[in-house]
Amino acid sequence: QVQLVESGGGLVQTGGSLRLSCAASGRTFSIYAMHWFRQAPGKEREFVAAIARSGGPTYYADSVKGRFTISRDNAKNTMYLQMNSLKPEDTAVYYCATRSSFIYNTARSLDYWGQGTQVTVSS
Repeated sequence: QVQLVESGGGLVQTGGSLRLSCAASGRTFSIYAMHWFRQAPGKEREFVAAIARSGGPTYYADSVKGRFTISRDNAKNTMYLQMNSLKPEDTAVYYCATRSSFIYNTARSLDYWGQGTQVTVSS
């Protein structure tokens, strides 16, 4: 098993930036592909970005492409999401998740989840 803990959320104005972190413990971090999902009030949990075990390739939802950057540091057992040019529609609880070495884009496919971190973008 792997345990995941997100941090770095907060309140930011439109156009601002935040960097989220996901710290992993338990099994060897480098064997897992890692994902970010988000869930806004009243909406389904949606895919944001994913990164392969070694740090590449990376994948993004169209809504965040060009603004968000996913990365990882396997030596620190940590994944990151750099979010720039934030918009009010980015407001959501952001979750990191994994299951195996494979990448998925649907929440139901993932087994291990963090508790989430709130991101609020004010207009």
